Amino acid sequence: MLDRFFELTGRGTTVGREVRGGLTTFVAMAYIILLNPIILAGARDVTGARLSIAQLTTSTALAAAISTLLMAFIGNAPFGLAAGLGLNAVVAYQAAPYMTWAQAMGLVVLEGFVIIVLAVTGLRTLIMNAIPLALKHAISVGIGLFIALIGLVDAGFVARGTGTPVQLGATGHLTGWPVVVFSFGLLLMIVLYVRRTPAAILISIVVTAALAILVNSLARVPRGSWGVVTPRVPERLISAPDFGLVGAFDLFGGFGRAGALTATVVLFTLVLSGFFDAMGTIIGVSDEAGLVDERGQVPRLGRVLTVDGVAGMVGGSMSSSANTVFVESAAGVGEGARTGLASVVTGALLGLTLLFTPLAAVVPAAAAAPALVLVGALMMMQSKNVPWGDLDLAVPAFLTIALMPFTYSITNGVGAGVIAYTLVKAARGRFSEIPWLLWIVSLIFLAYFAIDWLEQLFGGG
Repeated sequence: MLDRFFELTGRGTTVGREVRGGLTTFVAMAYIILLNPIILAGARDVTGARLSIAQLTTSTALAAAISTLLMAFIGNAPFGLAAGLGLNAVVAYQAAPYMTWAQAMGLVVLEGFVIIVLAVTGLRTLIMNAIPLALKHAISVGIGLFIALIGLVDAGFVARGTGTPVQLGATGHLTGWPVVVFSFGLLLMIVLYVRRTPAAILISIVVTAALAILVNSLARVPRGSWGVVTPRVPERLISAPDFGLVGAFDLFGGFGRAGALTATVVLFTLVLSGFFDAMGTIIGVSDEAGLVDERGQVPRLGRVLTVDGVAGMVGGSMSSSANTVFVESAAGVGEGARTGLASVVTGALLGLTLLFTPLAAVVPAAAAAPALVLVGALMMMQSKNVPWGDLDLAVPAFLTIALMPFTYSITNGVGAGVIAYTLVKAARGRFSEIPWLLWIVSLIFLAYFAIDWLEQLFGGG
């Protein structure tokens, strides 16, 4: 029955390989259950409210389990799905400052719905053709730098400067035990990862968190130095999940709170980042698994993309941010995963983590932030695909990459890149190379950058 449903023989795999691959994918991506709550709980919404670490951990694990199981049975693909790192950064640092958490998660639900529509109508082809490939790669690189900067700031390694915009540490020097713990964790993670140690990221987070607990118990660490989470031995390892954030979303409230234009641009950024990141991951991992046919097409691609959109809606409805296909699925593919049976194993293990949520409440930013830096470094690898010798593409790509970390805004980077590309092509008289859809997107971003002026003009302020 398993053979017929998951096409094991047809894809040259066995139950044993699928189980081993599914387990490997889980171990490789399980760090997100610890990391996603740190990222989201580290930000405040427009009212100053923070989300609960315990509730976020439950939501992250539950949404990941459901999304991965959907991929297993509908897409029959060896992909694990969970809260996307770039996407949660958009929610935390672009949406939340202008609206409540419930309203921000409502935008995430809408993002998933839009991706479903794009997947089932074929409009994805129009969008993919409209955005130059170089800018797609640049968006990934820029998000990588932005994520890395968030990690460095959260760990206290980088701080707001006095004579400069940013500086090394809070005083211009590295001081304090949290920075020491972060530095140790980052170096350990780099060493394990380059040695291709299975679960290098997860192992490093666990070891560094244990070190943080030890340091906090033995050294005099000033209150608040660790950030949102203070590392200490949990009172228990197993507890009932806290489903307090499940269903806590406001579908259209963000448009009223932040304004239609701002909410639309944030929604567009979510769709753009989620859709193209998923496309790249799906094609790349499928190619590594030998699932791409002679025409370069992925089996059941329509179903896979639809599930990815549904996963976005699942993540938003549970307040864990948009779920998407994880590139760490390649680790499971390397262990032999070829079908959705591996995703059944991964999804089941993600579900089991719901019982161990107290463990996530002891991981400080100093232990989790190294993962942000390393993932940022890995996303930088996309920069090799940008044609830096072509000024028409190099300048827009540079603005996309640079403005994301420099302005602490993914939206600003995407907008600047799209506008610059359209302007450069128009200035050179190459109007035929500017898709009509890109003119519309450029106008949306121009309005976004001029939002204060437009509000004064039309609001009479």
